[in-house]
Amino acid sequence: MKITNGEICDRCLGRHLSRDLPGESNSERGEYARRHFLDHINKFEDVKKCKVCFGTFDNLEDILKDVSDTIKDKGVEFSTFLVGCRFPQDIMEKEKELQTEIQLEVESIKKEFNRELGKLLYDHWEKEVDFENPQLVIMSDLSRNRVDLQINALFIEGRYRKLVRNIPQTKWPCRKCKGKGCERCNYTGKMYEESVEELISPSVLMMAGGTESKFHGAGREDIDVKMLGKGRPFVLEIKEPLKRDLDLKRLEYEINKNAQGKVEVLNLKSSEKQRRSAIKTSSTDTYKTYLALVELAATVDAADLERLTKLKLIEQRTPIRVSHRRADKVRKRQIKGLTATKIGEKTLELKIDCEGGLYIKELISGDEGRTQPSVSLLLGTPARCVQLDVLEVNI
Repeated sequence: MKITNGEICDRCLGRHLSRDLPGESNSERGEYARRHFLDHINKFEDVKKCKVCFGTFDNLEDILKDVSDTIKDKGVEFSTFLVGCRFPQDIMEKEKELQTEIQLEVESIKKEFNRELGKLLYDHWEKEVDFENPQLVIMSDLSRNRVDLQINALFIEGRYRKLVRNIPQTKWPCRKCKGKGCERCNYTGKMYEESVEELISPSVLMMAGGTESKFHGAGREDIDVKMLGKGRPFVLEIKEPLKRDLDLKRLEYEINKNAQGKVEVLNLKSSEKQRRSAIKTSSTDTYKTYLALVELAATVDAADLERLTKLKLIEQRTPIRVSHRRADKVRKRQIKGLTATKIGEKTLELKIDCEGGLYIKELISGDEGRTQPSVSLLLGTPARCVQLDVLEVNI
């Protein structure tokens, strides 16, 4: 009281005594202190302005209105929120100076402000505070008298089927111009005109009112490979969505209609942030089923095909074709089952159930000895995968 010449509000007085005095709020503690210990000092109502918070807490109702107006103007939908704040430097310095002089470590003015504004917002909206993964972070910038909103991402999970070949899973920037646009890519900045991601994302962005999307798949198939069966799991991350309560059945319909038979999505549902990484890491923990069309350099008979049952544990060094973007190491993968059907003099159809992360084209060719054993090795003749489909991704 001497340091501030008595010009301190009940709330700031109570905050510095929060560990020692009873009361349900810092205001009550401050009032208690005045009533029991400071009878010779005028009530705070006789003081012009608190020298600690500069009357910040007197403006909570105005700040509540500013927050509500900002959210309404932007049209943001949310069900959970968190409050943050930026205080003017002079207030922070004054609080630090006071706590240093009286040698107390107490709750900061920022923490109290966030709690008190959060309670007002909870009563106003009846929406829950979430300290871990809030959908909306409300930043009250008291140094500039403005409200900033951080709209956290929306996550939609589902499965996709890729029904045509020569479409990558995600947007592939042009190798020459790195996405800037050049003659090679016809100034699109892309190696391929469209991708699974680009066929799915626009409909979601439009419905959610988001600014950007990011595609997370449970592994990926090669560009020339179809993804059939129940499809491949994916999570689509939508940045800064204005809408969250989406009609997912209608969204499925819109995506599939706009994709024109190239891609199809199934079983869309709302998801959480942690699924983004879980989907990616799950790709090698699953079994996948492939159907491969194989051309041989020489004819084989039934006895030759029987040798393919020896394909069980595969040791596979990083294939030559991906060595520029994958670590050079030997991976061990299991084959759960394999059936071989001869459909031409030098043509086979292989159905392979295997552990995720096995390179099927190299399992067939041998990749110059980098895959051991291989179809080529066991049949005693060069073999080449000419067509490949993913039939199932079992997670």
